[in-house]
Order: sequence, then structure tokens, then C-alpha cells
Amino acid sequence: MDAASRTPAQKEAGLAVARILLEIEAVNFRPEEPYILTSGRASPVYIDCRKVIAFPRARRRVVELARECIEREIGTESLTHIAGGETAGIPYAAWIADAFMLPMLYVRKKPKGFGRMAQIEGELKPGGKVLLVEDLATDGGSKVVFADAIRRAEAECAHTFVPFFYGIIPGAEEDMLKQGIRLHYLANWWDVLEVAAEQKRFDIASLDEVRAFFDDPIGWSRAHGGKEE
Repeated sequence: MDAASRTPAQKEAGLAVARILLEIEAVNFRPEEPYILTSGRASPVYIDCRKVIAFPRARRRVVELARECIEREIGTESLTHIAGGETAGIPYAAWIADAFMLPMLYVRKKPKGFGRMAQIEGELKPGGKVLLVEDLATDGGSKVVFADAIRRAEAECAHTFVPFFYGIIPGAEEDMLKQGIRLHYLANWWDVLEVAAEQKRFDIASLDEVRAFFDDPIGWSRAHGGKEE
């Protein structure tokens, strides 16, 4: 789903989650001392969606919006399991599995042992239809790793859900689609920037630098000591 083509309901949900993430201080703007992300890219912004676990009311609202998103975009009877990616996806998967009254799994980053279920904890029979859940998505690389593990267990994994998608890395959604995975999400960085500007949470210079990063994340990373591709 292209960020620019979101429906009014999707945009409203995105802004709601952006407000929550800013309120609980899960968002950090640091253009003067960039973060180096797991991908190797330099970034003036960092988000910690794991922080939601410490705020019950925020958590409840995010899960409500997640349930609405999944029902609207995937359906209520199209899934048999909810799988969390190790480790940050596990709490979100637990909450969503509870909301849908579906069995939960979690998927390891690397196999533990041998056999069909070497990377998966829980019970998954061949033919299962699994929704992969993580806390966020940048370029989608980890989603492919987890989805491949589910597929090796002879189950289907055609959808992944995250509460937060960067939405600025060129071709991220398209690359996931090429691997047979459709991304569903609530908020992205543009939502956060919009709410942060409205609420005047950061100074204008910081917002301008962050906007420059969003417009050209690869070029900005290259210029600030990060990965160039």
C-alpha cells in the first residue's frame, strides 16, 4: 500500500498512532548526532515501538486500530494464526492474537534445532494461514526471513502487519510484494512529522533536517556516515 494512496480511515489511524508515539516519547529526533540503524543507514530519527508495552491505555488503542486495519484489509476469517517476529513483534502478536481469538506463534531469527518447525514456537499445521506481526518495518528485510521460516513449515504467509512503517525507503513495499508479502501498517514517518509540526514538539531546524532525510534517506545517510545503498 503506497503511503500516498491511503484512504481517509488509514490516514486517520496513522495520525492517531503518531500522536500516541509522540506522547509516550517513543520518537527521538537527533539530526546533530545521527543514529546508525540496524540496516546500517544513518538517520536523524529513531522510534522505539517497544515502549508501547509500558502504557496500557496507549497499547489498547493501538491494538484497536490494528484490529480494524486487519479486518478491513485482510478480513476476519482469512487467517488461522498470528505470528510474532522475535523479539519486538512478540507482544504485538500476543495482543492481536487475543483480539482475534486466534492461536499465536513466534518466529526466531535463526533456526533452533532441525526440522519443519525449527524456527517457530507454538503449534502450526501444514496449510495454516499466518499473519506475521512485527513492531515496525524499514526496508522489509526481516519480514522475508520470518516469512520464509513460516513457509518452510508448509504454511502460508502472504501478509505482514506493523504498527509503524518507515515509509521513506524507496521500493520497500514493492520488494516485499515481490516476495509474496503484502504490508499492512498504521503510521509512518510522514504522520509523525505532521503531528510533531502541529504540536511544535521540536524546533524548526530539526524538523527541516528530518524532512530533508525523508525526502532523500539514502543521500542523507551517505552524507552522514551511514550505508550508501
